[in-house]
Amino acid sequence: MNDIAQPIYFERHSTNFNRLKGRIEHQVGKAIADFNMIEHGDSVMVCLSGGKDSYTLLDVLLTLRKRAPIDFRIVAMNLDQKQPGFPEEVLPNYLKSIGVEYHIENQDTYSIVKEKIPEGKTTCSLCSRLRRGIIYRVAHELGANKIALGHHRDDMIETLFLNMFFGGKLKAMPPKLVTDKGDHIVIRPLVYCAEKDIARYARGMEFPIIPCNLCGSQENEPLAASFEGRPNMQRQNIKQMLAAWELEYPGRSQTIFTAMQNVAPSHLLDAGLFDFKRLKLGDEVAEGDVAFDDE
Repeated sequence: MNDIAQPIYFERHSTNFNRLKGRIEHQVGKAIADFNMIEHGDSVMVCLSGGKDSYTLLDVLLTLRKRAPIDFRIVAMNLDQKQPGFPEEVLPNYLKSIGVEYHIENQDTYSIVKEKIPEGKTTCSLCSRLRRGIIYRVAHELGANKIALGHHRDDMIETLFLNMFFGGKLKAMPPKLVTDKGDHIVIRPLVYCAEKDIARYARGMEFPIIPCNLCGSQENEPLAASFEGRPNMQRQNIKQMLAAWELEYPGRSQTIFTAMQNVAPSHLLDAGLFDFKRLKLGDEVAEGDVAFDDE
């Protein structure tokens, strides 16, 4: 065994790595249960890009399926967008080696995006629309009713700030949604998992990572990571801001994520979520005017 491989080997078989593996599996299992993501008889298409997140998603779902009290199908799908230099043999070889059902969809969206978008302009919106349409079509052809994407906790937080800063909305990525046509349900089982944990897990598992350099997007981001059509430079800026906060105030990202699960409509300004007009003397409102008082 060479010196480079030794640290990975020891990490993968160490107590700390086993704890990490257990934590990620627990978090994915909890997300599936909390949001009823997968049910008996489901056919789940896992979108695999070759990045750390989608590899981890597929690996953990395969592990949990062995223990699950229900039966469901998993089929991995990769969209080969025909960008120059993409190592098209890596994913098929890996998927064959682990014995999972898979489908490689070959669609030259790279040329379409380059033709339609002027040089220097963001390609995210068109690229995400093309990918989304292909993903839905392939899911239908494969008989999959669920589409699993590799977005994690940090993606959720970043999208929250992107929508706040650039969209004027208090909105993030949902853990589960029905597609516009109502044909499929999109699920994000990694919603409770931190990106740093996924990165360490992927290193320990020695996944054959394929760097994403199609349009200057962040390295190893999951397929459809721009699912909401957000420019990657803005996302990268938000990521850097959150990283700086986390460095100065450890645990802040988790606090923000916890806040996303504890929403108080009566203490915001959306009259569609809380009926301020009908509020009258004697009505009780959770937390009232003591929301920021010391315990």
